[in-house]
Amino acid sequence: MPKQALLKNSDDKFLLLRNYFEDILNRDLINRFKIRKTEKLKTLAKFYFSNSSSLVSYNKVAKFLKIPLNTVERFSEYLTYPYLVYFVNKFSYSLKEQSVNPRKIYISDLGLKNAVSFDFSENKGQLLENLVFLRLLKTEKEIYYYKTKNNLEVDFLVKKKQKVELLIQVCLTLKDFKTRDREIEALVKAMRELKLRRGIIITEDEEDEIKIDGKKIKAVPAYQWLLKK
Repeated sequence: MPKQALLKNSDDKFLLLRNYFEDILNRDLINRFKIRKTEKLKTLAKFYFSNSSSLVSYNKVAKFLKIPLNTVERFSEYLTYPYLVYFVNKFSYSLKEQSVNPRKIYISDLGLKNAVSFDFSENKGQLLENLVFLRLLKTEKEIYYYKTKNNLEVDFLVKKKQKVELLIQVCLTLKDFKTRDREIEALVKAMRELKLRRGIIITEDEEDEIKIDGKKIKAVPAYQWLLKK
């Protein structure tokens, strides 16, 4: 196929996705909730799509986008109704602590991210983490992120009823020693605090098994993990 035709097909796909995004906002949110500040809603939605797999604070978002805090809070809730975005709380047995900490933002459609976000460079690590979240969502278990007592972050904590079942770290590659040490340290500390014996690191294509102080961490390629039931 000629290069010009490929470019045209790509442009057509992006235009189709942008129109689909606009249709969702107009039909499911703007018309339903009679929103007048439509540009602020669209700006907020694009901001979240640009920052998927990141921690967000409503206060900081409001200041950055110059949108009133109450509008950010209200519009953020609206965006969850058509399942455009998802917010993940920090794990805590205290609901108050969950509510005052930043949330992690994930999006429902990675194709839409490329079409509507402000970010013109692809971050494969963020995309992989978001993909893992969407797979965890299908388990219908409670999903959180976790911070250790010394503020190290673990991407996912999976809980069923009152039991913490699993900790998951997402890392594109463990080939860099500093990255490897950071991911393992966070998991081991979290496992100790939560009295868990095993954890998982999901990578792009690497496989490994690490044993530290009676704790077992298994690194698995994403394609293997995603295909498991």
